[in-house]
Amino acid sequence: MLARRVARWASLPVPRYVTIFGYDTFATLCGLQGALLLRFSGEIPPHYASLAWVAAPLLVFLRIATVFGSGLHRWSFRISGISEAVRLVGAMFVASVAFVLTLESVNGSGGGLPRSVYALEFFFTLSMMAALRFGPRIVESWYADRLRQSRAATLRTLIVGAGTTGDLLARDLLRSEDTRYLVVGFVDDSPNKLGMRVGGKSVLGAVSDLPRLIERLRVSTVLLAVPHMPAERVRAILKLCAGSKASFKTVPASYAYLDQRLSAAMLHDLSPDDLLIRDPIAFDYEEIRRLVQGRRVLVTGAGGTIGGEICRQLALNGVSQLVMVDMNENELYLRARRLEHEYPRVTLHAEVADIRELSRLRRLADQCRPELVFHAAAHKHVPLMEDAPEEAVKNNVFGTLNVALMAHAAGAERLVVISTDKAVNPTSVMGATKRIAELVVRSLASRSETRMTAVRFGNVLGSAGSVVPLFKQQIERGGPVTVTHPECTRYFMTVSEAVGLVLLAGLGGYGELCVLDMGKPIRIAEIAENLITLAGRIPGKEIPIVYTGLRPGEKLFEELLTEDEERSVRVRNRISVAKCPPPPPDLAKKLSSLRELAEEGDRDLLLEAIRELVPSYRHTEGQPIEPAAVAVAAASPAGDREPRRPEPLPHPAPAVIAAP
Repeated sequence: MLARRVARWASLPVPRYVTIFGYDTFATLCGLQGALLLRFSGEIPPHYASLAWVAAPLLVFLRIATVFGSGLHRWSFRISGISEAVRLVGAMFVASVAFVLTLESVNGSGGGLPRSVYALEFFFTLSMMAALRFGPRIVESWYADRLRQSRAATLRTLIVGAGTTGDLLARDLLRSEDTRYLVVGFVDDSPNKLGMRVGGKSVLGAVSDLPRLIERLRVSTVLLAVPHMPAERVRAILKLCAGSKASFKTVPASYAYLDQRLSAAMLHDLSPDDLLIRDPIAFDYEEIRRLVQGRRVLVTGAGGTIGGEICRQLALNGVSQLVMVDMNENELYLRARRLEHEYPRVTLHAEVADIRELSRLRRLADQCRPELVFHAAAHKHVPLMEDAPEEAVKNNVFGTLNVALMAHAAGAERLVVISTDKAVNPTSVMGATKRIAELVVRSLASRSETRMTAVRFGNVLGSAGSVVPLFKQQIERGGPVTVTHPECTRYFMTVSEAVGLVLLAGLGGYGELCVLDMGKPIRIAEIAENLITLAGRIPGKEIPIVYTGLRPGEKLFEELLTEDEERSVRVRNRISVAKCPPPPPDLAKKLSSLRELAEEGDRDLLLEAIRELVPSYRHTEGQPIEPAAVAVAAASPAGDREPRRPEPLPHPAPAVIAAP
């Protein structure tokens, strides 16, 4: 392109400086001549004409000296702005003052030029110099705008937020030829900004006008140019625009650290992480580094979402040796290869092993002598474990016991076990077995020098098998999106947040059962509607939502604490320690019976044994959806109501077991 060729030539130092100084000399002479001609109506008196011959070299010298002294020859034709304009005006004013004083003193009694000539020359010269410095940017923006309008693939775009971020983003989009975004205007809730022009585009209305503007202006993309926009606000915008087909992008959360430089390349699609009903969790990563740096660590379930993120954060924070254990050899291999590439200084071992085999775990411990052990391996799918309770017991209960015994035998300093909110007043085999696993860890911890902690939290956005990737697959296929119940809610946290808190809670020495604050629960149906909107489709019309009813073992609501554990103590932001009763004396006998029943596969007796260990366990057969409930849910848009909280269930104090 011609503009790019000119820009490349002008970027070379010698041609660039010669061109600028030559043009500024020409502008100065033209400014002086124009001022004299205008002041004397085209006929300059001989006296002033002869004086101009003396004044011109002096004026050129002073102008060029101030240009050089203020660095105006090192001009950025692409990103110059208000500060550069102020610098240009100031430099030219200083040169004009010096010119007047010098000419008056040199000419003595002969006097200088008329005062109006000085003012006119300043205005003419400044205008011509500004035209050189700002003209290319104006022409480039105009040309880029015309070019985008002529392209078939152009995305007509509205920017939400007419503040500094929106201005910087619009300016970058307007002067870039390559971007597909064609900015048609802004929306902003500030009444003072309505009708203003920002970056050459008008503020067309408030955020509430988005649906009307999207339809009238044929907008295909909405850019959220508000750094750290609260999730509630994002969700409200998505709900407002649920009937449109616009896609949404946002500026990065780290914009504040980008030295006020923002470009289209920094934009990213809105993700489920942006929809959490709380502010992002801030971590002191130096504290995490101090806890793990230089340590030998073993992680079970390293091929899964949580275990894999634990491995990544451990490698990031400088562990000396990382042993990754999993039965899923493919995921384990891929994650290990990725970490080896990203963190070559960490000694990494990928080990295929079954946590149900204590001898295999002990051999691993003898080889690596771990100082820290993280246990993330588990059977977690509720419907599958309802059909195979013996497998849930073998893996979740006795697999956890084996890992705890391995950590104890190896003399590990700490064992951190990942638990779930489904362990609270469980209605599923999976939740009940995780509850028993918590009790096993707490009981064994009372007799071991290894500090053992179970960390309980809810669902992780985007984890394997969770609703988010499932909904995305269903949307890509054109629907329908299946939701169990219109009132079903869950606690959610991003995987990086969950693991960061797990590291702090598990290694902080706070107690045997730590519970993470997940914020408010989110309706699953609302997540489905938001994901459909983010995909540029209309929920309920282009992508139907089908309610299938709660499956066996599933809850309508989840909880994070039992009645006994509600006497918890918050030890730091987002982390609480639950107060639990002591274990019963007959634990070994009950565990032995549970193991035998799991090996025999007698499911009825096995469920009775689970119920003896966890009296709060109440098996559910699922909950079909009544047509009236579906109709009510369909009539009430997402976000119109707060998630209903469950009434506390009457139950005896949960059983607490002792390790054999």
